[in-house]
Amino acid sequence: MSTFLIGLAILFVGGFFYGKYCDKVFGPDDRETPAITMNDGVDFVPMNKWKNSLIELLNIAGTGPILGPIQGILFGPIAFILIPIGCVLSGALHDYMCGMVCLREEGKQMPALIQKYLGGKIFNVYNIFVCFLMLLVGAVFVYTPGDLIVGLIGTENVITNPIVWIVYAFIFIYYLIATLFPIDAIIGRIYPIFGIILLLSAAGVFFGIFAHGYELTPLSSETLSFFSLTDGSPILPIFFVTVACGITSGFHATQATLIARSVTSEKEGRMTFYNMMILEGFIAMIWAAASMGIYAKIQSGLVPGTDMSIAGTASVINIVAKDLLGSIGGVIAIVGIIVLPITSGDTALRSLRLMLAEYLHYDQSKKSNRVTLSAVIFIFCAAILIFAKVSASGFNILWRYFSWANQTIAIFAFAMITVYLYVKGKNFIISLIPGIFYSFIISTFIINAKIGFNVPINIAYILGGIFTVLWAFFTITCAKKLKAKLGGSATDKVDSSVTQ
Repeated sequence: MSTFLIGLAILFVGGFFYGKYCDKVFGPDDRETPAITMNDGVDFVPMNKWKNSLIELLNIAGTGPILGPIQGILFGPIAFILIPIGCVLSGALHDYMCGMVCLREEGKQMPALIQKYLGGKIFNVYNIFVCFLMLLVGAVFVYTPGDLIVGLIGTENVITNPIVWIVYAFIFIYYLIATLFPIDAIIGRIYPIFGIILLLSAAGVFFGIFAHGYELTPLSSETLSFFSLTDGSPILPIFFVTVACGITSGFHATQATLIARSVTSEKEGRMTFYNMMILEGFIAMIWAAASMGIYAKIQSGLVPGTDMSIAGTASVINIVAKDLLGSIGGVIAIVGIIVLPITSGDTALRSLRLMLAEYLHYDQSKKSNRVTLSAVIFIFCAAILIFAKVSASGFNILWRYFSWANQTIAIFAFAMITVYLYVKGKNFIISLIPGIFYSFIISTFIINAKIGFNVPINIAYILGGIFTVLWAFFTITCAKKLKAKLGGSATDKVDSSVTQ
């Protein structure tokens, strides 16, 4: 329990002070935001700080901060330290800076920001990755909440059961509505309800850990599984890809830039972007602790009819919820978990519509254009979902590529942030370092993984190191070239007031 509490202290105390520092580096001011200057009643819609913050939390917190820690805690209590450190120094900074740059750049979505700060060639590569990821997110976040709902209903979860496809269809219909209608008409109204359910679920599990006296192993020389799991999986890079959303997620950049179009003051950015990622890290910590506790009970034979074969699977969610909160409370907790992927899947597809429209210069103020573009997106998403359900290993393949692609687009965002800060004469090191780290993680993973090149890990580390050096060199080169090109116009009075 002591390691868990230390981790929480790192998360909240570190998040408070480092969040203030990130805010100081960027330097928010009183200029009008795109929500005010570009209000179109559809995507640029002013909303209050608390509604924006809640929507941002629900957008970024899918099943990742639950399923990831359920698997990541198998590395041992070191997870209680790595999750908060990564969240504070990398994930929350990533989300905050992406949202704030969007505010300064007339509400541009990530592809347009990548094009401006990293160039046209990188822009084309990024578009491929981000569109692929958004489709995967849409499919994954129909599949996982759909299966949880089917489990609550108590019906058989097989592809021949029509109820399964009916549940999927209803989720798709909701996603379509949320994608087409103005952000304040659907998302802005129902998210407060979803948020209450989410908070009740998280609070119930958190206090249940203490009330039921869950055994949480402290960090020691005996429990330090820093190098690998018992099956030989190395913590670098496996842990950081597995616990993606609870530490750093490239997907979050697309959501921060989406909600930035509804922020009415730059000074709300720290709460809306940075602090909501800290809250997601808290959710990840809760489920890491709950999973460790239930694993200990299973190994002691205190959970009848269950063995450690369920470790790291979604089945842990049901077992934890019912063990800590009973039948009724367990249902509430599971409903809260169902809310997470649904409230990420809808905005993922909405983000994809906006990014494609921006790329194609396809006017989204016209309803017919929104319907046409959304229809194309949903056809592709449905095809991926059908593959995942019909193929025996379809979802496992889908999830692995989703996790890797999620981390991969984060290094594009870190590069963009670094170039922006460099050009503005600000402390770019704060984004360069996590960018270097994740360049190593994603390159080493895909080189070593069976779904990638299946190269031995020692060689993968060397090749990953080479890729990382190239990423850092490219990023700094882009920054220097852009600053030289812009010259004196690179900074303004407000931006230059915050220096390194």
